[in-house]
Amino acid sequence: MARATGFSGNLYSRRLQETGCLLVPRRGRTGRCDDASSWARIVHVMNNSITLPLTMTESVSTRTRLLQTRYFKDSVHDYVSFSPWICSFIDTKHFQRLRYIKQLGLTYHVFPSAAHNRFEHCLGVGYLARLMATHLRDMDASLGITDQHIECVELAGLCHDLGHGPWSHVWDGVFIPAALPNTKWKHERASEMMFDDMVETYQLDITPEEATIVKALIAGEKERCPLGNTMPFLFEIVANERNGLDVDKFDYIMRDCHAVGDRGNISISRLIHSSRVVEGKICYDIKDANQIYELFYTRFSLHKRIYNHKTTKAIEYMVIDALLEAEPYLKIAQHVENPKRYVFLTDNLINQIEESTVPELESARAIVERIRTRDLYKVVDYKVFSHADKDMIKANVTPEEIVKVATSGVLTGVDQELVAQLKPSHVIVTCSLMHYGKGEHNPLDEVTFYSKKKPHECAKADFSDISLLMPSSFAEVWLRVYTKDGTFHGLIQAAYRHILKNLVSSEPQGVTAPTEEAEEEGFNPGDLAGPAAAEGDVDLVPITVFQPGTPSPGQSRPATPRMFGRNLSTASIGSASGGGRSRQMGRVSSFSENQFTAVAPNFRGESPSRKPKSKRGRDVSDSLEDERPRKSARIADKERIPLHGIR
Repeated sequence: MARATGFSGNLYSRRLQETGCLLVPRRGRTGRCDDASSWARIVHVMNNSITLPLTMTESVSTRTRLLQTRYFKDSVHDYVSFSPWICSFIDTKHFQRLRYIKQLGLTYHVFPSAAHNRFEHCLGVGYLARLMATHLRDMDASLGITDQHIECVELAGLCHDLGHGPWSHVWDGVFIPAALPNTKWKHERASEMMFDDMVETYQLDITPEEATIVKALIAGEKERCPLGNTMPFLFEIVANERNGLDVDKFDYIMRDCHAVGDRGNISISRLIHSSRVVEGKICYDIKDANQIYELFYTRFSLHKRIYNHKTTKAIEYMVIDALLEAEPYLKIAQHVENPKRYVFLTDNLINQIEESTVPELESARAIVERIRTRDLYKVVDYKVFSHADKDMIKANVTPEEIVKVATSGVLTGVDQELVAQLKPSHVIVTCSLMHYGKGEHNPLDEVTFYSKKKPHECAKADFSDISLLMPSSFAEVWLRVYTKDGTFHGLIQAAYRHILKNLVSSEPQGVTAPTEEAEEEGFNPGDLAGPAAAEGDVDLVPITVFQPGTPSPGQSRPATPRMFGRNLSTASIGSASGGGRSRQMGRVSSFSENQFTAVAPNFRGESPSRKPKSKRGRDVSDSLEDERPRKSARIADKERIPLHGIR
């Protein structure tokens, strides 16, 4: 008999009830039938042309979803539905705790609309996980995906962030390493801890084998259970370790863009319906390659503009300082290994410190007060470096090195009184790694595609299959120096810039543009790309060398484009030894000073909440002694009209 599709849920359930033909057998937790013979009867739907057999695998699950499903209104996915079994995990204090943890942590203090929380994000990921797993099954029935598999994937998406601490990544990324330096603790580990405690506390209906599968799906580690050998593609749905393309990323990019007011052109539903399993991996239609690249670029853009906003980072470090001040008294960090205590750690922690009256928390309360009154840590300087310079920057630019230079006597024009007061505790140096999702590598290198004409064959795409405008480097290091006290602003900057002058790039040096003399002697474009080009590993791309200004006498512009390897965009192309002329080309991380942040060595910054300043940096009041009143006061006087002058 034909399988009916396209029914309205309400109409379908109403007709089943009106016929009176629906049997209610003994069921397990999800409504699946335990007795095959109980479903021998045929349900005749009132639509005369269709008859429906209720089978073990689909009918009861469908009936349960239609008659007992709970719906949640979501700001991104509209209405999302979950079965009673999934809701039994939602209705626990472990999951409800996520209502009180902001998805973007302290970004809310800079972007007021970014007030969404981990609770709604987890609902969205669970919904998308079920959507993708169901789609993969519908695309290829031979994969053997069952309802049980879909339920485990859905539950993994729902519970993947159970272990996030207060302010999300601020907790495990900054606070725990500082409070417990010898502990390698991550929120993924806490998610498993909280999941196990949730199942035990509420005696939830899940077998040990299913719990193992769910935790392996959350971690994206297919080797942790036998299912990873037979269905490795299921482990790419929630946490894709291969290329980072998973429903977790789908949801948070859509949700975060929506929250901060960004309007992207990414269609998540298109990507999900574009996915299919080929050779044991989730692949996508080559037509959607640009959409996938846009997704990875949006991730980078959100990190650069939103997540790592300079003010957000300043507030994060202030919160961390407050927690570290309170740690000896509250012993917060010790709760990370105790699920019974960890379940109460939320963003409300800062309010508990603020409302306390004990003298032990006085210093922590003072920092919180600075946050409330916007007396924040200040950015002294910043610079973007190449990924290759990451370790060198971290080793040489530290608070201790900055103070060492400031007190060494090599700086001129500084206030010696401030020099004597400066300590490493006044300085914060942060190196943020900005990338597209896979570090310095192109994430598309690990994405496989199929085509309409070859749906059962997959392959990796080349640059020319997608776009030649992609960056040649997919990672950079964003260095920022902060001061906790604006009084030391100029002094810290002068010391940092002295260090900057003595740094040497870790990238290849001395690659030179060809000169007329070199061309006469016979110039091989492959020489610029190094040994890799000689071996055929580097594709040479023609670029036109641009030289600003008017050519000097005897100098002519190149008549034809020259060939350079793609890997040259991050190389330093400088002067070569010899008499040939050369010029700088390529995006090279410069070690020059940032011209947009320069201040005098004796500059002292002030908090905007402490002393209002005019544009010229001087104190302002309604009137200034021996000077004209400020413009606003003069305008106010001019606009005062005597009452007797009004008719």
